[in-house]
Amino acid sequence: MTKGFFIGLMVCGLLVAGCGGNKPPVDDTMNTPTTQPGDQTTPTDQGDADRPDRGDVQSSEVIASLKTVYFDFDKYNLRDDARRTLERNAEILKEHPDVSVVIEGNCDERGTNEYNLALGENRANAVRDYLTRIGIDASRLSTISYGEERPVAMGHDEAAWSQNRRAEFSAR
Repeated sequence: MTKGFFIGLMVCGLLVAGCGGNKPPVDDTMNTPTTQPGDQTTPTDQGDADRPDRGDVQSSEVIASLKTVYFDFDKYNLRDDARRTLERNAEILKEHPDVSVVIEGNCDERGTNEYNLALGENRANAVRDYLTRIGIDASRLSTISYGEERPVAMGHDEAAWSQNRRAEFSAR
């Protein structure tokens, strides 16, 4: 009985050791690098080495050249500086008609999550609507709101909040 007890104890120990962590299996097919707005990265896709140089600008480079638009507190109307920024962005998009973008609406930390999601959506829609009015095909533009969930500045003051009240561009 003592020998059976120890064998049972060892089996239980192995089972417990094998169950710790509850981590899902790694899916290497989903191993896609993610970047945050403003990150500067260098393409490292080894598959590109086998492709001929097409001489064209990749959409990631075009999107990286698009400038962020900023908003006043609790507002989604476009300021004059935002319109000028969007006019420059529109010129870039017109030069690259094959590039489509997502306009991401963001807010500072003040307000409820629900309110900030709605405000972020209004900001993204204001940018999309302006770009379509100045000649960018609406089919190339989609919107999403992140509310206050993706701050670029972590402070709790106007300097940080003003950087978080924004609409920026990412790949679609």
